[in-house]
Amino acid sequence: MKVSIWHNNKDIKIEETPTPKPGPKEMLVKVHSCGICGSDIVEWYRLPRAPLVQGHEIGAEVVEVGQSIKNYRPGDRVMIAPKVPCLKCSYCKNGHYPACSNVKERLPGGFAQYILVPEVLVEKGTYRLPDSISYDQSTFIEPLACVVRAQHLAGIKQGQTVLVMGCGMSGLLHLKLAKTKKCTIIATDINKTRLEFAKKIGADTVIDASENVPERLTAEIGRKADVVVLNTSALSAIDQAWKCVDKGGCLVFFAVPGPDKPVTIPINILWTQEIKVLTSYYCGPPDITEAIKLLEAGTIEVDDLVTHRLPLEDIEKGFRLVIEGQESIKVIIRPHEG
Repeated sequence: MKVSIWHNNKDIKIEETPTPKPGPKEMLVKVHSCGICGSDIVEWYRLPRAPLVQGHEIGAEVVEVGQSIKNYRPGDRVMIAPKVPCLKCSYCKNGHYPACSNVKERLPGGFAQYILVPEVLVEKGTYRLPDSISYDQSTFIEPLACVVRAQHLAGIKQGQTVLVMGCGMSGLLHLKLAKTKKCTIIATDINKTRLEFAKKIGADTVIDASENVPERLTAEIGRKADVVVLNTSALSAIDQAWKCVDKGGCLVFFAVPGPDKPVTIPINILWTQEIKVLTSYYCGPPDITEAIKLLEAGTIEVDDLVTHRLPLEDIEKGFRLVIEGQESIKVIIRPHEG
């Protein structure tokens, strides 16, 4: 089978490896679609484990199961979580699934024609796809689940004003989900094409991020935002974000700058104005279940976010498109095409 070996963003090689054979409690799946996530291109985050097969937003078909597996059979259409919490430790019991201290197994990378799914992910991380969800659409389940979790943590509710900073794929999913809650949405980005698209899919106001966003925000809506969601790691955006949150509001770090980039927190202002600062990393089983329901019901539409579908051989081009961020929103790799 063919796999994509990532060394860094400019060094991605296609290699041939033997197709694995599942053990008694494992299963082999055929990857039909795998999305390139924004985190896949973040080298400070990925390089410590390189070289590796990346890809964790997958839609796949079961092709072979181990003799002990009874719940799945060849032909089943599935989405598999990148990792699963133990559900037993103190973090899990308190709902902090992404912080689970017992996560050991990870899904082998989806930028490959086949994946050998380990036992724990067969048991706890495999979800059957409803007939109404295509393989391409299934690549949105994990990122949408992360968005579901972030908005739950932020307590976003009907009637609030939400500022979405950064209109890449995650930012647009935040926009779509907040819109289902009848929120007023303001979107910012430096990319005018993305701003136009954000407006098209429901943003009430769009602001060029190169402008004075806090000033434009108050000029447009007469006040600051109840919730600010940062989907960009740009320090300039973070500097503006502090000034965009209203009293009693909430700022969510959905994306973060590299560990070598210091962020100054205006703690006195946050303290006197009772502003919450939250981080949101990954998702948990309830969030994945909710994301599947949203897609199955058509409450969240995602086909309009797909800009590129590429064969595995063109994955370097796919990474370049995501890094440049000018022409693409969602890039999907189809390992068995081309």
